[in-house]
Amino acid sequence: MPTSYLSWDEAVALFERRGLPESTYRNLYDEEYILVPGPATVGGTLSLNDHERTPWGAGATAEPATGYVVDGDLTIDGNLVDEDDGAQALIVLGRLRVGDVFFGCDPKLLVLGDLDARTFGGTMTEKLVMVHGDLRATVMVLDDEFAPDLVAGTTRTRLVAPAYIGLDGDVEDPDPERPLSELVVAEVLGEDGTSVDVDAWRDRVERDEAVLRVSPAVPG
Repeated sequence: MPTSYLSWDEAVALFERRGLPESTYRNLYDEEYILVPGPATVGGTLSLNDHERTPWGAGATAEPATGYVVDGDLTIDGNLVDEDDGAQALIVLGRLRVGDVFFGCDPKLLVLGDLDARTFGGTMTEKLVMVHGDLRATVMVLDDEFAPDLVAGTTRTRLVAPAYIGLDGDVEDPDPERPLSELVVAEVLGEDGTSVDVDAWRDRVERDEAVLRVSPAVPG
């Protein structure tokens, strides 16, 4: 089924049928969206800043809208990035599987199921990130008060974040004795060996270069 435009009323009706809580979708702009039938796959990196370069930026939905509503699971073989204020929102009414995720502005990401990624990170305070399942990533890098607004399930990752973000008690580290230096490449490792150079991390993700020493398959 091809993509199509979705009015706000149609989007709300779909959210309610799929069980997305009103407390979540009320934070979205009540404008037009693009409906992507699921399950859907993106063959490379998905940039929410550049509609024309997405798989949905041609044909019946060549013109951009406020965001994308994927009605089912979404698999992104590459990375997920958002670096421009006002970029398209991404609402996944299923499970999201992706490579590296990095947000540097005011992203809007809603996932009804689990989010499985190699890495997950961001730097910015104006955002909306809600995951109604589990969030699993080898490393999660949070900067400048950036943190998910909601993870309803378990967050399972190596967390690299300032103490004031206050997520430590909500995160399960699957391998707490393993040094960070064994998980990430030297180019992004801070001088103290326990922190990350966020700018270097972001640059590598945007260039599709590895930030992990070993790039495991996205959990299946």
